Amino acid sequence: MIITSFFEVLSIGAVIPFLVVLASPELIFNHNLAQPFNSFLNITSEQQLLLPITMVFALAIFFAGALRMLLLWVTMRLSFATGADFSINIFRRTLYQPYKVHVARNSSEIINGITSKTNTVIFNIIIPCTLMINGLFLMVSILSILLFINTSMTLIAITGFGLLYFIVIKTTRKLVTNNSEFIASGSTELIKSLQEGLGGIRDILIDGVQETYCKNYQTSDMRLRRAMGNNQFIGESPRFAIEVLGVILIAGIAYTLTLQESGLSTAIPVLGALALGAQRLLPVLHQEYAGWTAIKGGEASLRDALDLLDQPLPEHFYKPNNELMSFNNHIKFDNVSFSYGPEMPQVLKNINFSIKKGSQVGFLGITGSGKSTLLDMIMGLLEPEEGSLIIDETTLSEKNNRSWQRHIAHVPQFIFLSDCSIEENIAFGINKEDINQERLKDVSQKAQLTAVIESLPQKYKTIVGEQGVRLSGGQRQRIGIARALYKQANVVILDEATSALDTKTESAVMDAIEKSSENLTLLIIAHRLSTLKNCSQIIQLEESELSIRKYKDIS
Repeated sequence: MIITSFFEVLSIGAVIPFLVVLASPELIFNHNLAQPFNSFLNITSEQQLLLPITMVFALAIFFAGALRMLLLWVTMRLSFATGADFSINIFRRTLYQPYKVHVARNSSEIINGITSKTNTVIFNIIIPCTLMINGLFLMVSILSILLFINTSMTLIAITGFGLLYFIVIKTTRKLVTNNSEFIASGSTELIKSLQEGLGGIRDILIDGVQETYCKNYQTSDMRLRRAMGNNQFIGESPRFAIEVLGVILIAGIAYTLTLQESGLSTAIPVLGALALGAQRLLPVLHQEYAGWTAIKGGEASLRDALDLLDQPLPEHFYKPNNELMSFNNHIKFDNVSFSYGPEMPQVLKNINFSIKKGSQVGFLGITGSGKSTLLDMIMGLLEPEEGSLIIDETTLSEKNNRSWQRHIAHVPQFIFLSDCSIEENIAFGINKEDINQERLKDVSQKAQLTAVIESLPQKYKTIVGEQGVRLSGGQRQRIGIARALYKQANVVILDEATSALDTKTESAVMDAIEKSSENLTLLIIAHRLSTLKNCSQIIQLEESELSIRKYKDIS
């Protein structure tokens, strides 16, 4: 920025000798400072000065332009790299948030923060800030030389332009701020409309309600873009008034200079320098104002993005601990109570029971009785509001949560599948090149998947589609079971994980899971009683209270 400003000043300064050579070459030729230059280049006449002075002026203009282009490249590279850091850190911090935080908020807010609002921060905050700092350097440099050339005219010009921008800022400030708030909230509504429309596409197609979702999207989109357009207009419109004012000012300066005793020949170089300076200065002045408008317009989005960036990271992020927590005896609930919020009813109340290592335990209860909440607590996803969850003799906490979770594999009713290959979905979160092919085939066999996979043209390389849309419900569940077995965990949690399987396949899968490890602790939620037939105990939840029963007493 400093080097570019220097060459801008040099290019404006170089215009004076250039115009003097064109108008009155004898003034340069006979000047004392020009004599060493004349001797060095062997210049003996006034006309010979024209070529070297023109070349110097052209070189100054060339280097000033080249440096401005280089500065723009560096500025954009820095701005977008900063935006990438911003986005990556928001995403990382979001993924590390406790499960309770994710349950409490809408994913549209996060997606919008990571994508749309981060882009707003880049284009409305980071780039304008860097350009404004650059503009400040240029303004100081250009004004310095213009004040040196003609102090009074420069002061009049800068006062007039400054007053105009001050009035515009004063009158538009509130409107830009209001638009900023709406852009921040409207972009989240837009993402929400998209997610709901695409996420429920099967029901939308069946019910024929496409237009309802289109109208919701159109309402959000039109209002958002209208606010963005208003801010863009406010940012750009003063430029036209400034251009008109600038031309009138140059005309006035020209008229004033020609009335002086020295005449037109002296006025032309000064006028040329002032015109070139104004030509450089006016865009910079407008850039400063447009930068202010952009920053005010993106202020609310920046605030939201910074809130996401302020999400705390857990202790294990800073001090990774790869050790397994000791688990040799039992998982114990000690007077545990839990609710999802201060105004929400208690899902669990004064729960006391223990699960022996290596046992098979079933969980029964009507919808909303707290079965999944109980298992989420065992998995370390939720913390008790009251009481403790104890592994052997160690109380589970944020500090040792990751050490405990390394014991656990979870198979929910609705399996999350990435839009990638079957093998990548089974070896979830592992790089392709690190997948153990022998283990992959073994767990596929246990999950009764081998015949299905071998019948596909690309076998384990087959792409499953978004959320596994190219697979049946039963196939998706078996991939989830294979994933749990691939992890080689000693605590496997099945949350309605076999609901889409027929009785024969379910029986074969359950038998394979039970035989996969000698000390496997198996925790099962199921509405089908036959799934729980091998359980040593069944925990029944009703109205936030718990009772422990045997399979024979229920069946």
